[in-house]
Amino acid sequence: MKIAIIGYGRMGHEIEAAALARGHVAGLIVDKDSIGELDGAAGLGIDVAIEFTTPETAFENVTRCLRMKIPVVSGTTGWLKDIEKAAAVCRENETAFIHSSNFSIGVNILFRLNTQLAVMMKNHPEYKPFIEEVHHLKKLDAPSGTAIMLAGGITAGDPVFRGWQFEDQAVAGSIPVRSVREGMVPGIHTVTWESESDIISLRHEARSRKGLALGAVLAAEHINGRKGIFTMNDVMGF
Repeated sequence: MKIAIIGYGRMGHEIEAAALARGHVAGLIVDKDSIGELDGAAGLGIDVAIEFTTPETAFENVTRCLRMKIPVVSGTTGWLKDIEKAAAVCRENETAFIHSSNFSIGVNILFRLNTQLAVMMKNHPEYKPFIEEVHHLKKLDAPSGTAIMLAGGITAGDPVFRGWQFEDQAVAGSIPVRSVREGMVPGIHTVTWESESDIISLRHEARSRKGLALGAVLAAEHINGRKGIFTMNDVMGF
């Protein structure tokens, strides 16, 4: 595939390395200072665009590509309010779009286990869930998109819970979430179910951004040549 990489920070460099390792070509690389070059992507024969930028710019970046009928993989978090609008643009232009807060294969296995555990907990109301996420100091959004998806997985598995709230604001029926920003931590997510008797935990710790980059490239391979809105469940075969 010929890939457009939108956003050339640490993640963009990792995506480039992962794509090259799998035999793909970085046909276009744009960053905030060269974003205008994105308008020429269609003429370069780009197969898929992979976008990791900022919450403020993601919607514009994604829809510019979709309007050129270029499939898009987006890993930018913090713009969920506009995801459905982007999906509508995708459908209008008969191309493909996939967004995930976390493309890591390990994290997506965690998502699956998290929902299954929540289903099992329906019959055990003595256990209460808690989510903690730890990221580097430059992480722009809190809680992380991954933590929000974990909370959504719990509510999907056990509807007695009605969304998430920050730990110090949590009320009965909500899922408390703690966000920690320290050092250069790539990402640690822990889901805990606690009772008076014991604690059950699911935990994922990223060692680097390599897993995210590989997952994004696998997602690009999956949507290349397809039409529609996809999720990482489709990529994973769940």
